[in-house]
Amino acid sequence: MILINVKFRPLEEYQDNFMEKVAEFTEASRAEEGCLFFDWYRSTEDEGLYILIEAFQDDAAEAHVNSQHFKDSQELFPTLLKETPEIINTLIPGKTGWDEMAEFQVK
Repeated sequence: MILINVKFRPLEEYQDNFMEKVAEFTEASRAEEGCLFFDWYRSTEDEGLYILIEAFQDDAAEAHVNSQHFKDSQELFPTLLKETPEIINTLIPGKTGWDEMAEFQVK
C-alpha cells in the first residue's frame, strides 16, 4: 500500500466550499483502479485545514499521478491554496487496508 497524507490550506474565500471545488478530482481519484481509499477531513480545531488521507495499491501510484485528473489538479490546486501542501508519502509493502486497533477493543 502507498499511504499518503496531505495537509491543504485553502485561501480564506475557499475554506467553506473547498470540497465542492475539488469534487471532480476526488471522484475521479476514487474511481481509479488501485485506489483503496481517498478521504477528506476538515480539522475541528483549525477550520482552515483540510487533510486528505489516501491509499493506493503498490503498483497504482504511477497511474494516479499520470492521470488527466491529476494533471488538471496541478493547475487547480495552486489557485485554491494559500501555501504548498505538506505531505507524508510512504510505502507499506503487503498492506491492503486498515487493521483493527488492539489497544481499544469494543466487545
